[in-house]
Amino acid sequence: ANQQEVRHCGNFLYRAQASDHLNKEELQYALRDAGQKLVLVNFSSHKCGQCTIVAPEYEKLCTEYPDILLYKVLDDAPKLCQHCEITSTPTFVFYKDRLKIKQFSGADIVQLRETIRKLY
Repeated sequence: ANQQEVRHCGNFLYRAQASDHLNKEELQYALRDAGQKLVLVNFSSHKCGQCTIVAPEYEKLCTEYPDILLYKVLDDAPKLCQHCEITSTPTFVFYKDRLKIKQFSGADIVQLRETIRKLY
């Protein structure tokens, strides 16, 4: 069965996708509901070694940045990956006020944390 895991982490929602449940419209709703908050979407894959390495660090961001909305989308959500122009994993996409403001690929934890600090 295709199931979606949703859990609260601090003051925001961390969403791990098990299938193509988070579609373009749902992403738009999430961005709209975020208001002025920074939104970070991690496009990941079960088969990606770098994704496995970065996953625990991404989880830590839940408690370190309680005002950022974090989402994780697995690559078995092909329509959303295509819509967001994701060509490799892991890819991190930052949104604010419904607009994409930054995107980069790779498991560079230092770059991820520096980008968050600059945009937060």
